[in-house]
Order: sequence, then structure tokens, then C-alpha cells
Amino acid sequence: MNNDLTPSINRNMVLLGLIIGMFFSAMEQTVVGTAMPTIIGELNGFSIFAWVTTAYLITSTTIIPIVGKLSDLYGRRLLYLIGTVIFVIGSALCATASSMEELIIYRGLQGLGGGMIMPLSQTIIGDIFTAEQRAKWQGVFGAIFGLSSVIGPFIGGFLVDTISWHWIFLINVPFGLLSAILIFIGMKHEMVRPKNEVHIDYWGIITLIPAIVLLLLGLTFGGDKFEWRSLESVLIFGSSILLMIIFGFVERKAKEPVLDLTLFKNRVFATTNALGFLLGLGMFGAIMFVPMFMQGILGVTPTQAGSTMTPMMISLILASIVGGRLLLKLPYRTVLTAGMLITALGFYLMSTMGVESKEITAYAYMVIMGFGMGLVMPTLMIAIQNEFPKTKLGAVTSASTFFRSIGGTIGITVLNVVMNHSLETNMKDVVKEQSNPMLQGVFQKLADKTDALFSLLIHPDMLKLPGSIKDTVIHSIQTAWSSSFTTVFMTGLIFIGAGIVVALSVGSGRIKNESTQQETTVPLADQAAGEL
Repeated sequence: MNNDLTPSINRNMVLLGLIIGMFFSAMEQTVVGTAMPTIIGELNGFSIFAWVTTAYLITSTTIIPIVGKLSDLYGRRLLYLIGTVIFVIGSALCATASSMEELIIYRGLQGLGGGMIMPLSQTIIGDIFTAEQRAKWQGVFGAIFGLSSVIGPFIGGFLVDTISWHWIFLINVPFGLLSAILIFIGMKHEMVRPKNEVHIDYWGIITLIPAIVLLLLGLTFGGDKFEWRSLESVLIFGSSILLMIIFGFVERKAKEPVLDLTLFKNRVFATTNALGFLLGLGMFGAIMFVPMFMQGILGVTPTQAGSTMTPMMISLILASIVGGRLLLKLPYRTVLTAGMLITALGFYLMSTMGVESKEITAYAYMVIMGFGMGLVMPTLMIAIQNEFPKTKLGAVTSASTFFRSIGGTIGITVLNVVMNHSLETNMKDVVKEQSNPMLQGVFQKLADKTDALFSLLIHPDMLKLPGSIKDTVIHSIQTAWSSSFTTVFMTGLIFIGAGIVVALSVGSGRIKNESTQQETTVPLADQAAGEL
């Protein structure tokens, strides 16, 4: 596909359309959580409400590698418009849901559209800007993603409190349509590959989709709906692995593979995707416990716990912008290694948090961790996009997004297992240490009920015990939970440490000057330089 842009492309219109689309699709990943208690109260279905998030996760993650390749074949504009329309329709349907089952189905549809919008937004940025300008704009878009994560819960809470939960979905409709219109007009003259040159990898798609779906289902419900060593687990993960092996053989022979395995021969592609996977593995799994720590151990209110991530995301936003500028002067390896080292410092500091820690200390440590991640995340995308011709930008950009997303999903599962196992072990140690028969009996009953321990920290009045004994029990649970929190972050630190090693192996690559990278030159380079 020839993606060179003609002078009639309206760059400002395209940018505005991308910003709107990315902001609302990213915000949808955080805004729903705020409204879930209200939705459950109205639609019921508490036993299946987790599927509201799972359905979105599965469809949005599965479509990422496929839409990237299809955009290389059919053009970004067409696929972006299709994704936006699906997202808008899914959002509108979610607002009309009259049962939890309907909402889950509609969220799956919405996720399909959202999963198309996110990687295509970053791909289009790679198309319309030169390498130097791309570094600045990818940092800006990373900041937009972070901003949407920060204000999403607040917008969700406001809409639920002042209007109704339906509007957390309906708000996407007008802005989604506006984004589609802007891209439709702004990229009207995009050049695409002639249809007679298009070869779709149907077998690759057929094997990849169920492989990813089964993997995500297994990771989401393993240890909950079925035991890790159960027959269900073996069948689900075994089938996923088998399909992935078949997918690998199919891709080797496909004329236009969904994921060209030869791309991994490129050092930057292989190392940055490995680094994105490791970052997702440590980051998403560990930080999900921070609001719980703040509320259960430090005793903040639910509202304060909900805004715990704000300092980290603000720091991440600033670092994303700074990182883009640094890449104009420094090699990828320098920025990535610095970012991972700062992230590692943040993880270590978070692991030192305990029962006596202060809120301000937690916020300070989160700021450090967020700054490190903010340096890394946009750099991964910029490095990959600068390594390949525009005919492959869709596939390589989507691959970067996909591996980070899969890493996050696996990380959440792994560190959740670590948390539960550590908490169970710590509670058994508490039982052994007790000499008071009454306390020992209480702890013995609680030791195997790790799921109920956090509820007791939030609602200590649930324990019908004398005051002094209840205080002793709650303090012991806090200590055990806090120790498990430390174990989680130390485990995450191992993944981040491995990421540092990978970052050092990226090589000495850096943003190439446009005069030495003719393939990535766009006709409006001079004009864009003036705009920036």
C-alpha cells in the first residue's frame, strides 16, 4: 500500500478526529467501573457482572493484530471508519440494555470497535508525520491516553450522579460520529493498494481469533470458575497453545500474513515487543492492588481510593511528552533504560509500604513509577514505527499494542495468584504465632477465606468480637495483607528487572533524519515542521 499523502490531506482535521476517537475509546476502559454498582442495582446479574469488562477485553484485544494488517491492505481510513461506527453502535446499544446479559453482548461489540480505533490512531500518526515530528506527537497521544484514564472515573461518577448510567455510553455517540466525519473528510485522498494486489490471510485469522479468545478466557477465569490444574484448564490452555502452533505454521506460508514472523528478525521489533510485554506483565498486575491498599490498610475513603492513580497518571502524562522530546536527541536504548530504571525504583519503593505508611508517601512513590512508565510507553511505539516502511506500519503498530495488552492480562492473573497464595501463607503463619486459643480459633477460620479478608478491612464491624480482640484481629489481617502487597510488588520488580536487561539490548538505534530515510518522507513535512 502506498500511504503517501497528497497536499489535500487536512492534517489538523485528522489530528482532531484522532484525538477525539482515542480519548473516548480509552476513557471507556475506566469509566464503566465507576457506574457498575448502579448498573448492578438496576439490571441485577451480580454473578456475571465481571463479564461486562471481560467481554470488552476479549474483543478489543483479539481484533488488534488483525485490524493492523487489514489497514496495510485496505487503508487506515476505511478501517478506522468501520471501527468508529462499530464503537458508536455498541455504545448506543449498551445504553439501551435492559439486562446484564444484553449489556455484556453489547460491550463485546463496543470492544470490537474500540480495539480497532486505538492502534489505528497510532498508525495514522506514523503515516502523516515525519520521524522527528512523530516522536513529539506519539508523546502527546500517550498523554491523551493517560488523561482519559485520569478523568474517566470522575466523568463516570458525574454522569451517574446527575443524569443516569446510560449516559456513560451515550456520550460516546456524538463524539464518535464527529471523529468519523473528521477522518472521513480529512483522509479523503489517502492512497491505498489496488484491490487486485490484496491477499487476505483467512486461515491466519481463523486460527488466531480462537487462540487469543481461549487464552484470555483461561487467564480471566482460571482459579475462579475452575481450578488451574483442572480438566477445564488443560482443555482451554491446551487448545489455545495448539491453535497458536497451527497459526505459526500458517503464517510461514501465507502471502500476506496477519503477523509476519520474519519481523522478529528485526532487533528493534523483537526487543521492544518483549519489553512492552514485560512492562505490561509487571505494571497492570501490580497497580491494581494499590487502591485496595490505600483503602484497606491506610484507611482512605472509597472516593479517595478511586483517585489513587491520579498522581501516577499525571506523572505519566508529563513523562510521555518529555520522552518524545528526548528521543530527538538520544538513542532508544538510553530513554528506554532510564524509564525502566525509574519504574524499577518506583516498584521497589512501593514494596516498602506498610501499615504505618502515610498517604503522601504512597502518592510520591506512584509519581516516580508513573514517570518511568511514561518514558517507556511512547518510546516503544516510536522505535517500532521508525524501523519499518509505511507499508508495514499497521501490522507493526498493532503488534506493539497487542503484546503490551497480552502482557497486562497475564500479569493481572499471575500477580493475583501471587497475592492470594502469599496472603494464605501469611494468615497460616499468624495462626501458628497465636498463643491465645480464642484468637487462634478466629484466625483459623479466616486463614482459608482470603477473599473475605479485604471485606473485613473495609467493614471491621462485620466481626462480632469484643473491642480489644477485634482490634488485634484487624491489625493482624492488615499486617498479613500488607506483607502480601510487598510480595506482589517484589514479584513485579522481577519482571521490570528483566525489562531493563531487554532495554539494554535494543541496540544503538535512534530516530533517523528524514534525509536518510526517504521512504518515510511525507509531502507536507515542511508545512508540518512550521505547524510544530
